[in-house]
Amino acid sequence: MAFAFMKMHGLGNDFVVIDGRKQAPDLSPTLVMAIADRHRGVGFDQLALITKDAKADVRLTFYNADGSLSAACGNATRCIARHLMDETGQSAVTLATGRGLLQARDAGNGLTSVNMGHPQLGWDEIPLAEAMDTLSLPIEGGPTATGMGNPHCTFFVPDAEFVDLGHLGPLIETHPLFPERTNVQFATVTGPDTLRMRVWERGTGITLASGSSSCATAVAAARRGLTGRAVTIHLDGGQISVTWADDGVWMTGPTAHVFDGVWHG
Repeated sequence: MAFAFMKMHGLGNDFVVIDGRKQAPDLSPTLVMAIADRHRGVGFDQLALITKDAKADVRLTFYNADGSLSAACGNATRCIARHLMDETGQSAVTLATGRGLLQARDAGNGLTSVNMGHPQLGWDEIPLAEAMDTLSLPIEGGPTATGMGNPHCTFFVPDAEFVDLGHLGPLIETHPLFPERTNVQFATVTGPDTLRMRVWERGTGITLASGSSSCATAVAAARRGLTGRAVTIHLDGGQISVTWADDGVWMTGPTAHVFDGVWHG
């Protein structure tokens, strides 16, 4: 099996993107994990498959590095939106995802914005294993749960730099309260409407950035009264802006198309 791919990243959150609009490869979990291997394959945080869609410019299907599916991947959505806008000359595109139809637009100065939709705040939407207040979960540290098409668990801590993310991330990811596992964020308020955040991604591990995690953290901070609804988030890979608006959660940041290649399986 041979097929072309693009390597992209948003703030170091990196992706293999396959354009399957003409012919899509059969992406089994075994093949996805082989491509994800950073020593014997290409390496990525998530893989995105582009296919045709009747109601949008394209449809996106996302895979984690362990071969599992994810309904949402904000930074990959921004990267692909930028690719499509460069390809067509359009200033806005619509992308169909497991999260629904997402709108993306050129934000100027090389930045791309995507509306990740309204946050899911009910326990059954995220989902959690049982009914509870999602603002403060019965887990040590009292984290906040948020759905952005995928589950998120956000801890607000005095200093995110000193959190042992490699130890705590997988423990929280597989916590019994999250039947579909969860992404995990540790965030610190560092100034007015400014956050420092580090992330453990479900099915992948520590990543330099995460778009949906940034959105979830911004929503959680606003719900807890720690910030307003428009924030700047500093991640390991750089800076992103998130605004929880009336029409959904908008995320704006840079993208990069690093190289093109061909996979020979």
